[in-house]
Amino acid sequence: MIISTTNYVPGREVTQILGIVKGNTVRSRHLGKDFVALLKNVVGGEIEEYTKLIAEAREQALDRMITQAKVLGADAVIDVRFSTSYIMTNASEILAYGTAVKLK
Repeated sequence: MIISTTNYVPGREVTQILGIVKGNTVRSRHLGKDFVALLKNVVGGEIEEYTKLIAEAREQALDRMITQAKVLGADAVIDVRFSTSYIMTNASEILAYGTAVKLK
């Protein structure tokens, strides 16, 4: 599966647009990670626990989007974007979306 943030795939022609595909996940913070983050906030620096949490959420959302594209028989997903939204205290949604297409 070709995944592209552009609206084309270099050297390939889009022959059919299959539709919008998306994948999402909602994640909440963990009490133990919050404690470590609080300590990091005092001394400064990257909060690796949250960086890892968001990276895992992005990958899960992307995997779910790709699964949806495969069901449609897509060769690629173009114009891929990510969106994050606040759901409630300590919980956020990560959404990956794009256009599933067939290529020549």
